[in-house]
Amino acid sequence: MTLVFAALLVWLAGWWVNTRLAEGPHADTRVVQLLVPLIFGLTVLAMWELVVRGLQVSLVILPAPSVIAERFVSSVPVLWEDFVQTFVKGALSGYLIGCLSAFLVAIMVDRSEFLRLGLLPVGNFVAALPIVGTAPILVMWFGFDWQSKAAVVVVMVFFPVLINTVAGLRETTQMQRDLMETYAASYWQSFFKLRLPAAMPFVFNGLKISTTLALIGAIVAEFFGSPTLGMGFRISTSVGQLALDMVWAEIVVAALAGTMFYGAVAMIEKVVTFWHPSQRG
Repeated sequence: MTLVFAALLVWLAGWWVNTRLAEGPHADTRVVQLLVPLIFGLTVLAMWELVVRGLQVSLVILPAPSVIAERFVSSVPVLWEDFVQTFVKGALSGYLIGCLSAFLVAIMVDRSEFLRLGLLPVGNFVAALPIVGTAPILVMWFGFDWQSKAAVVVVMVFFPVLINTVAGLRETTQMQRDLMETYAASYWQSFFKLRLPAAMPFVFNGLKISTTLALIGAIVAEFFGSPTLGMGFRISTSVGQLALDMVWAEIVVAALAGTMFYGAVAMIEKVVTFWHPSQRG
């Protein structure tokens, strides 16, 4: 119980420090904005470690952060192979194919009222399908290697990007479009100089949403069949072996990969849409 009491003290100390930083005169500085979540995260990890040690929680129920870190360091080669198989081959390739095809189809939908009225409702229906239902079918169609995981990712990211892109292309007002017509602008001139720039915040919104969907789709698809590597494969087999420290190590890899993937897309958005009010200041 001493360690549990120490965990409570750690929480109170972290709370006090973060409160002082958040309410201090330098609260709006970049350093403080980075320190507050960092201190909060370290406080949670310290409490986790102390409570698990103090209550002697079984490894099967919840391993301590130090145990997870030890397993992470000792399993770096395996974790790297799983990362390449799941993220690089499955999630990233499917993400690129799905987003690019969705963007091209969105242009076609924008030019065709028939496609807009017919395809978008179908897209909403397909987007609502549970992945646990579609993933086994796609694994049977495309095999057990990374191609089937990429196919699952394509299905998951296609319609969010499509719907956001179509909505963005219709963001311009009628007056703006009429002005381009008075300048005798062609469809593609109007598209590249007016409608596409106005649609970019919507496009990146779909791209950022799809970053998490891509990784989730690739991992879940591996539960239904994969080679002897991959995050989903390792998680499912480690759970069967009661190696929960390995499961948590894979979760850490997935969390880091997802965070960096989202951050990379957000950085590209900041460069491309520097003119938008959300990116100013």
